[in-house]
Amino acid sequence: MNIPSSKPRVALIAGPTASGKSALAIAVALAHRGTVINADSAQVYADLSVLTARPSPADEAGVPHRLFGHVDAADTGYSAARWAGDARAAIKETLAQGRLPVLVGGTGLYLRTLLDGIAPVPTTPPQIRDAVRALPVAQAHADLARSDPEAAARLNPADTTRVARALEVIRATGRPLSDWQARKTGGIGETITLAPVILLPDRDWLFARIDTRTEMMMQGGAVEEVAALLARDNLPADAPIRRAIGVAPIATHLAGALSQTETTAAIALATRQYAKRQYTWFRRQPPESWLRATDHQTAMQQFGILLR
Repeated sequence: MNIPSSKPRVALIAGPTASGKSALAIAVALAHRGTVINADSAQVYADLSVLTARPSPADEAGVPHRLFGHVDAADTGYSAARWAGDARAAIKETLAQGRLPVLVGGTGLYLRTLLDGIAPVPTTPPQIRDAVRALPVAQAHADLARSDPEAAARLNPADTTRVARALEVIRATGRPLSDWQARKTGGIGETITLAPVILLPDRDWLFARIDTRTEMMMQGGAVEEVAALLARDNLPADAPIRRAIGVAPIATHLAGALSQTETTAAIALATRQYAKRQYTWFRRQPPESWLRATDHQTAMQQFGILLR
């Protein structure tokens, strides 16, 4: 039984890619006068609407959508912290309009940053960042083992990004990253009444849906999108969008080294692997109080209870 609260309600739909989150978010928004707010790290970028499975123009015309395709691909500085700031503003505006914010996405880091806050780690000076990023990952991990043994033991030695980040922080601040992460600020979890549902459909169904969706993407403009993206003169080599699932195989296909069939298979495999990781994360990491659903009908029933 729900206990009335003076805190504003925010709906949240999370789960692995291709689980049907977008369709459910639209259904919830239509039923409860909502605005759909994106919480997927790939869908924030403007350049790859087909490859990242962004809502279609028809979907967006049906209910208001926010934070979809609002970041240029050349922006290398868009982060979970920036998204959380954008999301806080979008939620505030949505509530001011008398509408229900409906967060939807599969990026756990985005959701955790928004709800729990983020560690106030100081900005790393460029000279330290550049020096660390120039190191081979094996050397960076060895240096980290000497200056922050706990972080080195916790991280995969081949994880270039996380090893570099931990080494940058301790070199720049003299304090381990874990010290900074022990105190977080900016989270909205205590200021709202969250109505969360996680979609965790049958895995065989999910993987079959991924295969079908990948074929539709390849036939529906994904190749042309990547070609246009890679043709941009101002796209940095380290732009996060380059790491989006499908970009590398399609680039190889455009170079003539992979057939379209091989490219489709490579993208589908990478997407299934990503979905497995998401499935595990959303099954284990969110609080047990977050409701789980295997299908839309059950999810809508749960939202009917949470939002009444």
